[in-house]
Amino acid sequence: MAHPLTPSPVSSPVPSPSRLWIKNPLATFTANGLDAGGGIVVSGGIIAELVPAGGQPSAPCSAVFDASAHVLMPGLINTHHHFYQTLTRAWGPVANAPLFPWLQNLYPVWARLTPDSLELAVKVALAELLLSGCTTAADHHYLFPAGLENAIDVEVGVVRELGMRATLTRGSMTLGTDDGGLPPQSTVQRPEVILADSERLISKYHERGDGAVIQIALAPCSPFSVTKEIMAESALMAERLDVRLHTHLAETIDEEDFCLSMFGLRTVDYLESVGWLGNRTWLGHGIHFNDDEIARLGAAGTAVAHCPTSNMRLASGTARVLELEAAGVPVGLGVDGSASNDASNMILEARQALYLQRLRYGADVPVERALGWATRGSAAVLGRSDIGQLAPGMQADLALFRLDDLRFSGSHDPIAALLLCGADRADRVMVGGQWRVVDGQIPGLDVAGLMAEHSAAARKLVNG
Repeated sequence: MAHPLTPSPVSSPVPSPSRLWIKNPLATFTANGLDAGGGIVVSGGIIAELVPAGGQPSAPCSAVFDASAHVLMPGLINTHHHFYQTLTRAWGPVANAPLFPWLQNLYPVWARLTPDSLELAVKVALAELLLSGCTTAADHHYLFPAGLENAIDVEVGVVRELGMRATLTRGSMTLGTDDGGLPPQSTVQRPEVILADSERLISKYHERGDGAVIQIALAPCSPFSVTKEIMAESALMAERLDVRLHTHLAETIDEEDFCLSMFGLRTVDYLESVGWLGNRTWLGHGIHFNDDEIARLGAAGTAVAHCPTSNMRLASGTARVLELEAAGVPVGLGVDGSASNDASNMILEARQALYLQRLRYGADVPVERALGWATRGSAAVLGRSDIGQLAPGMQADLALFRLDDLRFSGSHDPIAALLLCGADRADRVMVGGQWRVVDGQIPGLDVAGLMAEHSAAARKLVNG
């Protein structure tokens, strides 16, 4: 059922043309405990005010959206992904493999990426995220084979086309098989090339302050694919240019063993040795930390992107999320690459996070806590204070879910139903005050055509 904007009955005084009242939602999750039971007012791309239950906006509105059939919440925020991997989902040779063999089989396939196939992969990943209620996504792109030197530029174009926000990380790999690393030599780059391109991207695209659409971070891939030198140089550049740092860390026991063998250090010691143990760093996975390491990460303000589906898919382990948070570690959620998930769906990721953490800590882990990881927690992981919650002055990044599918029939608590009944698709999504999903569809996007092109590119990539 369509929900057109309708004029407010208020006629005096003359309302501002930009004030929209998203009115009387079925339920509201604000991620901060504030009362928005009567909805919110959006003006100029910002949340102008929260309307308490039974209340009215403080000033007239030019338009009203009836949200009485919707659960209203902040747009979900994805803190760790590899967009390009949508081309290698559910690939038979790695369907039952743990991380290292999974990577060793996929690296030669990924090395055949082209700008055209990457563009399709990114568009599929972002469209899928957007339809799941995600408004901001971080991508970790570390593959730059010959011909794909401008991969991040390709990603920027697709993000802007779909009207989302993104933290795009300039990844890198320098430790190939010739030097004891995992990736093939065709996928590694020289440090000077990596650093020059990193500085170019920051200068060209990185936006600062509230409302930023594109941000750039530096992201050497992992301990088993980069040298200590590029880690240290990236940290120095990030400090000089004031951008964030991202890498995979403590994902598997194999990685821990590699660090001990290669560097003579455990993972957090390694992180500290290259100048990364600080509050501009966020880590993908962060599973295998001991108590002392968790305390050190918390004291440093280093953040973790929890990726539950990928961690279960690859049998990597379970992050100690409640203990990380108790120590002061900011924790958010990531869907991880679409070849280890194999989906790009943030509301389902919140459900997985809830269930995996209940398995570790008990059934009293609240639904609201998992939703908090996907919103306010993820915003903190990306170093942003302008998104991830409903409050005056925040960006108007919103996700609205209907509960009228068969799966919700008989449900009573709308917030709990989102995760417990398995919501998987938003009905409406707003980014910066603009509707980007309407009635469960992305306006102007030919999904059938995109799927046909993307599937053809996926077959070509796998078959060589």
